[in-house]
Amino acid sequence: MGYKSAFLFMVLVLLGLSARSQDKMLTKEEAIALALEHNYGINVAKNDVEVAGNNKSVLNSGYLPTLTGSASADYGRDDSVIEFPGQYNDDGSPREDVELDKAEAQAYSSALTASYTLFDGLGRLYNYKKLKEQYQLSELQARETIENTIVQLFSVYYEIARLTENEFVLEKTLDISKDRFRRSEYAFEYGQSTKLDILNAQVDITNDSINVLNTRQELSNAKRDLNVLLSQDLTMLYSVDTLVTFIPKLKLEEFVEQAKFNNVSLLQAERNLAINAYDIKVQKSGYLPEIDLSGSYGWNLSQSAASAFFPGTNTNNFSFDLGASLSWDLFDGGSTTVQVKNAKIAHKNQELLKKQIEIEVDRDIRNAMADYENKLVIFGIQEQNVITNQNNFERSREQFQLGRITSIEFRQAQINLLNAQTNKNLAKYEAKLAELQLLQLTGQLLNVAL
Repeated sequence: MGYKSAFLFMVLVLLGLSARSQDKMLTKEEAIALALEHNYGINVAKNDVEVAGNNKSVLNSGYLPTLTGSASADYGRDDSVIEFPGQYNDDGSPREDVELDKAEAQAYSSALTASYTLFDGLGRLYNYKKLKEQYQLSELQARETIENTIVQLFSVYYEIARLTENEFVLEKTLDISKDRFRRSEYAFEYGQSTKLDILNAQVDITNDSINVLNTRQELSNAKRDLNVLLSQDLTMLYSVDTLVTFIPKLKLEEFVEQAKFNNVSLLQAERNLAINAYDIKVQKSGYLPEIDLSGSYGWNLSQSAASAFFPGTNTNNFSFDLGASLSWDLFDGGSTTVQVKNAKIAHKNQELLKKQIEIEVDRDIRNAMADYENKLVIFGIQEQNVITNQNNFERSREQFQLGRITSIEFRQAQINLLNAQTNKNLAKYEAKLAELQLLQLTGQLLNVAL
């Protein structure tokens, strides 16, 4: 097989690989919905919120009384012989033995006991409020998980979009190289060019074909990454929306101004601070007394068989008791004092941590805003660069067809256009991801259309 036949065979193989089934279009809204419903990390976070919701319910508050029921039953049977050695009846005859056959004794009892803590130094109250704060904290933690997952989702989503656009650009580049190869063959047959032009065109087709294949492989890998984030079958193939819109600058500046009220890290710091404040009050409850109430209602039944000396008994009674108790640790060895001091230190540490988070969030927002603005400028430059290189390529193609420039000069114009187009695609999606990072820091990621 000659070089020409082998080359054409390679091209046919490449064309065969390019025949792909139509992928299902996945919009941004559908991607978010699938992630919220199926992503494993998000579902774990939702379950944690449900657990925190159970913990803050009145059933876990300690405000409800306890009621205990108990019952018992006992049964006994006695077979015995009672002897009277040396004892005689009134008529002088020896006293006979007494046999007790199947002497049964039974006892039954049941009771209901209720207890209630009337006052525990207010520890129960503050612990209940603490559980409510922990529930709100778990909601914020779930929101943070969702936000991180959405950013991760769109980093993959836009990577698929970028590679999709790059694949289209590379395929166009390959088509141009194929056309140049055919023209070089015709020109060689008519003696208007040398074999070197054909070889140069063949080398360029080979390089362009490899670039297309590598991009398709990267695209397939990115689609599988998307399926993992969406918890979908890895064989599911999605195509994505390549349209990107940016939020107006004035709107973003408004989001930045309100960031201290919406940033999830700051909100979590506030909840942790409130939890530590309640911890102090819970520990202080150890200084106060505890008052408990109790009550019981019971029933008892006992039955015993007659014996040689006593008649059988049958006792049936009901009982009802009420009680109250007060306990007060006047001195517990100092453990309550130590716990209160430690709780105050933990609260002070949380205040310091909150201030640190405020500074870090402010820095991150400023950096994210500057990075976003810089990437927008770069995107604008790259868009203009594509127009310039497109014009240069069209003029170069005209000159090449007229034989006024060499194939190497034409190829350079082709490569310049390819680089400009792929750089523009990269700049576009980097700018959008920078915008998403800024929206996350300002706490608006889940509140705006992406």
